Amino acid sequence: MTRLAAFMLLALSWAAPSPAQVLTFTKEQLIEYTAKNPYDRFPDGRPKVPDALLQKARDLSSEEVWSVLNEHGYKQQYEGNFTVLHPGKKLVGRAVTVQFMPMRADVRDVAEEKANAGGPARNNNQRVIDSLQEGDVIVVDLMGKIEGGTFVGDNLAVAIQVATKTGGMVIDGAIRDLEGIFPLDMAAYFRGVHPSAINREQVMLTGVNVPIRIGNATVMPGDVVFGDREGVYFIPPHELQAVLTKADVTHIHDEWTKEKLMTGKYKSSEIYPLPSSPELKADYEAYLKKRLAETSPAAATNGK
Repeated sequence: MTRLAAFMLLALSWAAPSPAQVLTFTKEQLIEYTAKNPYDRFPDGRPKVPDALLQKARDLSSEEVWSVLNEHGYKQQYEGNFTVLHPGKKLVGRAVTVQFMPMRADVRDVAEEKANAGGPARNNNQRVIDSLQEGDVIVVDLMGKIEGGTFVGDNLAVAIQVATKTGGMVIDGAIRDLEGIFPLDMAAYFRGVHPSAINREQVMLTGVNVPIRIGNATVMPGDVVFGDREGVYFIPPHELQAVLTKADVTHIHDEWTKEKLMTGKYKSSEIYPLPSSPELKADYEAYLKKRLAETSPAAATNGK
């Protein structure tokens, strides 16, 4: 079965979309497919991970995310090989997913008719950008297309920055106007740069806030998008607290280890990777419990 045929069969099984887009999960479907989400939701059903946890996630590294997700069976949530706009700037936010496919006129015509009935803008990238909220990260499957696959230029990048504030964009495709985008204080990941505009004779918007593929990763609406110098992770909301707790333990362990080594009283093998004597183990356990209570009270009872 071709990708387009599978898409059409799936579309028939979903409730009718709003005039503003080709295909989207209903609120009930978003809740069903993200049933493990422990947090609040947006009115459309998309998981709404609290701002405080998003802020805390900015201290993570890709390795810390990987260690938990890999252990919990989420082995295909990472994608690398992006061009990173500002390598020193972390990307953290809630995913808004966008799916493009190769243009097919009969499908495109129906989509445009529905979009035009909803307002002046066509069923395109701007309609999605105008729906973004603070803390969102727009995640776009453009099939890795470079020429004619430029999701935004500098003007629309500014629109994304203003709407999301602390968010940004992940584009499995290209951008244009890099000279104008580079000065923006925003996080962005993309496959390449090309001077062409997005070519609506070659690609068409087929889905918003549906499951999408970004390289080797499956992305769901409301996933926590975490990007650093290495690449991007898409964290299921129900896994975020476990990632944060494990990271707290790792940070505290490193803190304790360095403090002990700085005294000059111990050899590295006595301290790292684990304390070697019962006395040092007891000292570390007490330090860990105290620091967990200070940094993450909810996690204090889980630190081992």
